[in-house]
Amino acid sequence: MRVGCMGILVVDLFADPIRNLPHAGQLVTTSGLTMTVGGCAANAAIALTILGEDVQVAGKVGSDISGDYIVSGLKQHGAGVDYIRRSRNLPTSGTVIFTLQGEDRRYLHCIGANGEFSLEDVDLEFLRGMDILYFGGFLATPAFTADHLAKLFREAKQRGLITVLDVVMPAEDSFGIEDVAPVLPYTDYFLPNEDEAARLTGYSQEFAQAESLSSFNSECTVVITRGPRGPLAMRGNRVIDSPAFPVETVEESGAGDAFTAGLIKGILKNWELDDALGLASAVGASCTRAPGCYASIFTFDQAVAFLKNQQTGHASPSRFRSG
Repeated sequence: MRVGCMGILVVDLFADPIRNLPHAGQLVTTSGLTMTVGGCAANAAIALTILGEDVQVAGKVGSDISGDYIVSGLKQHGAGVDYIRRSRNLPTSGTVIFTLQGEDRRYLHCIGANGEFSLEDVDLEFLRGMDILYFGGFLATPAFTADHLAKLFREAKQRGLITVLDVVMPAEDSFGIEDVAPVLPYTDYFLPNEDEAARLTGYSQEFAQAESLSSFNSECTVVITRGPRGPLAMRGNRVIDSPAFPVETVEESGAGDAFTAGLIKGILKNWELDDALGLASAVGASCTRAPGCYASIFTFDQAVAFLKNQQTGHASPSRFRSG
């Protein structure tokens, strides 16, 4: 397995777009409800399998039918599941996603077994033979402290792995730079979105956010995702402000995880950062073309073809290669 994806595992229930949320005692209908395997670790893992990579997943689910559903779904997509643990006390995590016509999504989330996932659940054999370790959904895993993740990432670095970190920040909790500072010295790529970076650093402007986060590790590539405005990346003194690729967007859930998978694929291909960001943006954009977190994700060859057809300054199309 070349990539280890660990972090939050969730059963997602998507409601097709509705005009308004129900009032007290009111029944509102939707044209469809779709249940899928979700959570950052699962979404990125499935996206990577679609992109042609071998992936192993680590995380925690409940001893319930929802946990069975996640394990079975990951297996069906070709991801390894030997390091997924079961909680005896908590149910599998779940999220209900409401999409209102003309508005952003709303999420109702149960942390469940993700809240119990900790360093004690991680067998270091998970790292054997891997090139990249990705942790997705950090800060939505309260038992996995920053010091514990720093210890794991330090071990991964000593074994020669590239480390990639993403966060999820529940709205009702407070966060600051101290919540990620211990981990950043051992992180090669950190991928918060602009709202998460603002909550961590206290800065509203993305360049200032990236500078603040980079100050903990000058060799860490900080990539701040900004939805339709594209990513801003900082590595040392170099800054790349990339445009997004326009597609006909249907639903945006999972786009950030798909972006991460695309970036990891570019890293594994030893592409230059500009090109890896282009691949990440293309894969992230492809995710939004259909409901769910991976139903419409490009294969690697499709992403390369898409990039070659783009007439933007993102990168020279001749750089993108399927080999």
